[in-house]
Amino acid sequence: MLPQELSRIADEQRAILESHIKEQPIKLGQLAKELGVAVKVAVLNGGISGQITCEDGQYTIRVNRYESRERQRFTIAHELAHYLLHKPIIDKEPNGIQDNVLYRSDKPDKIEYEANRLAAHILMPADKVKEVIQGEHGGTFEDDATVESLAARFKVSKAAMGIRLSGLLTGA
Repeated sequence: MLPQELSRIADEQRAILESHIKEQPIKLGQLAKELGVAVKVAVLNGGISGQITCEDGQYTIRVNRYESRERQRFTIAHELAHYLLHKPIIDKEPNGIQDNVLYRSDKPDKIEYEANRLAAHILMPADKVKEVIQGEHGGTFEDDATVESLAARFKVSKAAMGIRLSGLLTGA
């Protein structure tokens, strides 16, 4: 199941995205580079996970250096989703979009929900997750060891993978 947000992405950007999510774990740095977005690890104010800004025509994602690598990956995917879906909002705001540790900003919840759905698709495409479950886990993912194995495979946190799997169960 593909997120509806994909239909709102420009064809050229969607083609770049789709070419990268064929291989897991996705190489986020390379994806960002091909999309024309710089990624920097930075010291951010307490409680801030990431930010995307446009400065002199260059889009830049800053990710909190003090968070785990898996968390940083989700933050980068989330900010790339903002870039792909919400560029006019980034352009309008002097500080772009800044997301706290709950992936909330001062923007409407709908915007954050869209960015989270697309970020989950970027990092954990439903078809790829299902393929691994079928091929390596006998078609089930009911135990913690399977969630942990899948999280390691896709280089995401166990919490992110757990949320993704529950979404797959409900069709979200």
